[in-house]
Amino acid sequence: MKIKLYLSLLVVIMLLGSVLTACAPSQPQTIKIGHLVALTGPSATWGQSEANAVTMAVEKINSEGGINGKKIEIIAYDSRADKLEAVNVVKRMVEQDKVVAIIGPGQSGVANAVREVNNSAKVPLIATTATNPKVTVADDGSVVPYTFRVCFIDPFQGTVAGQFAIADLGAKTAAILYDVGDEYSQFLGQYFVEAFEKKGGKIVANEAFRSGELDFRAQLGKIKDANPDVIFIPTMQKEAALAAKQARDLGITATLMGGDGWGSPDIFELSGGAIEGGYFVNITAMEDPAIQGFLADYRAKYNADPVMPNPVLGYDAALWLANALKSTGGEGGEKLKAALEATKDLQVLTGKLTIDPATHNPLNKPAVIQQCKDGKFVYVKTFVTTD
Repeated sequence: MKIKLYLSLLVVIMLLGSVLTACAPSQPQTIKIGHLVALTGPSATWGQSEANAVTMAVEKINSEGGINGKKIEIIAYDSRADKLEAVNVVKRMVEQDKVVAIIGPGQSGVANAVREVNNSAKVPLIATTATNPKVTVADDGSVVPYTFRVCFIDPFQGTVAGQFAIADLGAKTAAILYDVGDEYSQFLGQYFVEAFEKKGGKIVANEAFRSGELDFRAQLGKIKDANPDVIFIPTMQKEAALAAKQARDLGITATLMGGDGWGSPDIFELSGGAIEGGYFVNITAMEDPAIQGFLADYRAKYNADPVMPNPVLGYDAALWLANALKSTGGEGGEKLKAALEATKDLQVLTGKLTIDPATHNPLNKPAVIQQCKDGKFVYVKTFVTTD
């Protein structure tokens, strides 16, 4: 009788254990990372290349053991570089997909638009090419707690352009043509002006247009009358190309300059060759010895060249995030934020990455100058600001 009772109790315990095991929440086998990227729309040239590079980085990380044995799963959504669409996408990522972090976006306005969503959810976001200072530092000077970036910022980029114009091009006068409705264009133009004037240059014309306008002849007519040595056009490639063509049609011979928004190969076709000879600031160049292995792998996988600089920065963001996740055991939230802030001398494609915890910006990020020459981008130099 005792044996039967014992066996009955044993069966009950085994059945109860099975039930408890079945009811227990299963541990996730992957770590979900969001990728907020423009796959269609005006920024798709860079976004598609960035998506390819992030895929490459994650495949490499997973092949090397992932995050403490767990694989990274990328949850990518097309933002179209549209602020409202990006907000909806990030809500979906944090509420439904339960991502622990987000890579992207590449646009400053989009990063600022989604800030409230990812920060309220305590989901760290690493912007790739969003260069506006307000992406990571609020108006009151406080750091945006869960937003980071892997690129340099516009004050640095604008300073590089302004100093290069004087030191290397010998410019004494400059004109600006910018998009008043775009934060990237507006602030980059402002920082160029400050750097150019600080080095003794004179701004002889400062002309604006509104987003969506494609005829700049009225503004360029005023610039022609001012006869500047250089014209700084801090816009994306479409507006820069059209402005260059219209400027040359008006007989303007000034040297054209811009920022990293110029770095799409279609700028040559869009400008009808008028962009020839122009200079722009970029984050890296195809000739950089440090990225030749990456380039070879990218070409082998996609049978094409990446469109700089987004793919390199997307790759760097993935490496940075994976390194931080390894130190947290795959946990997100406050632990991941702290790990991202503590990053120091991490080897990535663009050098050694160290983060300033007070700004969430990388320290000592280099810039390169490229020239539009013979239908391609030619490396000119790596430029270090003089103050």
